[in-house]
Amino acid sequence: MRIIPTRIHGILDYLVGIILIASPWVFDFNNGGAETWVPVIVGIMVLLQTIMTDFEVGIIRKIPMVSHLRMDLFVGLFLAASPWIFNFHEVVWEPHVIFGIFSILASLMTRTVPATVTNATRSTIINDLNNNRS
Repeated sequence: MRIIPTRIHGILDYLVGIILIASPWVFDFNNGGAETWVPVIVGIMVLLQTIMTDFEVGIIRKIPMVSHLRMDLFVGLFLAASPWIFNFHEVVWEPHVIFGIFSILASLMTRTVPATVTNATRSTIINDLNNNRS
């Protein structure tokens, strides 16, 4: 059930990336260990991936949307498991798990074809049909 348009997903990616980077200071778990650096590094990765994805809000547009969504799934799983992987679950785990689950759900619910690609494909088909009639 892919109901989230790619444009909305991209906007959310930029917001989530920024929030992830700021979260250790916003939610007061900036102790300098893995609990601090995992969301910062993941946030940077999310922003870079979004900038490089081939969809409406991408800038460099080199990563296919399907690959982006697959990476979001793996990043979400990693982020949700990170408090136990790096053994900081007794300090903080909630933000990591919440953002991880959000990433997993977004990856599973986002459309795989950007609207711009769909519109371009429709336009190409219509042009081809019109040219073949002449």
